[in-house]
Amino acid sequence: MGLRNFFDSMHHHFDVGGKYEKYYALYEMVDTFLYSPKDVTYKAPHARDHLDLKRMMSYVVVAAIPCILFAWYNTGLQANTALQSMGITAPNTVAGHIINLLGIGFNPDNIIANMIHGLMYFLPIYVVTLVVGGLWEVLFAVVRKHEVNEGFLVTSMLYTLILPPTTPLWQVALGISFGVVIGKEVFGGTGKNFLNPALVGRAFLYFAYPASQSGATVWVPVDGYSGATALSVANEKGFAALPEMGFTWMDAFLGFIPGSLGETSTLACLIGGVFLVFTKIANYRLIAGCLIGMIATSYMFNMIGSNTNPMFAMPWYWHLVIGGYAFGLIFMVTEPVSGAMTNKGRWVYGALIGIMVVLIRVVNPAFPEGMMLAILFGNIFAPLIDHFVVKANVKRRLRRNV
Repeated sequence: MGLRNFFDSMHHHFDVGGKYEKYYALYEMVDTFLYSPKDVTYKAPHARDHLDLKRMMSYVVVAAIPCILFAWYNTGLQANTALQSMGITAPNTVAGHIINLLGIGFNPDNIIANMIHGLMYFLPIYVVTLVVGGLWEVLFAVVRKHEVNEGFLVTSMLYTLILPPTTPLWQVALGISFGVVIGKEVFGGTGKNFLNPALVGRAFLYFAYPASQSGATVWVPVDGYSGATALSVANEKGFAALPEMGFTWMDAFLGFIPGSLGETSTLACLIGGVFLVFTKIANYRLIAGCLIGMIATSYMFNMIGSNTNPMFAMPWYWHLVIGGYAFGLIFMVTEPVSGAMTNKGRWVYGALIGIMVVLIRVVNPAFPEGMMLAILFGNIFAPLIDHFVVKANVKRRLRRNV
């Protein structure tokens, strides 16, 4: 007798409101999380679609694979390059001891060495995110007696990719706890949240622990190594100083610069974006609107100019490749739950985020990144944007029939 049949037979011999119901709810949660359930609806209305939640979330994870792989490589590359520049051959870290045991070494010219070293920092952050966030998901599922869906797999992956590799694991646990509980579960769970849970967790860490999350110093996981991020250099000296500091546009586009784990490679993000648009998981209006808003606002600041603020002169193609703009554009702006739902609203929603990210980067000297806060700002206004679009459609149809 299978596990499902066992629980189904036991269901008829126990009080539904007793302890058995909790165990049955837990079983249903695990069963539907791991397998596609055979349950079907028997009463109208019936909704049929080839694209269910599990497949949609699986596609997002597939689209993130280029960013994941490059996160391993670039994190290891930055760490090995820093170790080489400091003359350190065997770092006294857990990752260093493991790599020494494997006999791989820390040569920045060795692809395998870079991949393994980067994985040593990516994996602990992801495991902590998955375990702590998963426990919160299971807890709320058991209490509410509903299944755990695949949405958290995407949240956990995106949350990991937007964290710096130097983030302490206890901060990782705090951030994902805040993101899951306050950003999603208090509103009813997946599909009912109006903010992106991964960004909520990241924003919590930024405001609670700005010293390790603001990007004021370069995010390279090597003790004693200091430097500056591309955005901080542009904010202080202007984008023209970026090549002098070793940040060429092509390096920034390909991702060979320090930064959060999965945000550095614009190319990897665009590959994932093409896949999401081709499979119709991501709506192209959101991406196009955000690009138009960013490019138009950048041009406006370029034409205005400033003698005191060098960020006024930064062209749009530099905004595209540094910081978290490209990753946010592909994986956060297009998130279906917290974004606008109407087609016209998606253009406005995307443009609003594109405008806000440049405003924050240029006008606000305390925070040169901007993409995370711009998307959360857009999340708040998404329902209002859809409301006005729907009202306009209703008025237009009423005038048509008068």
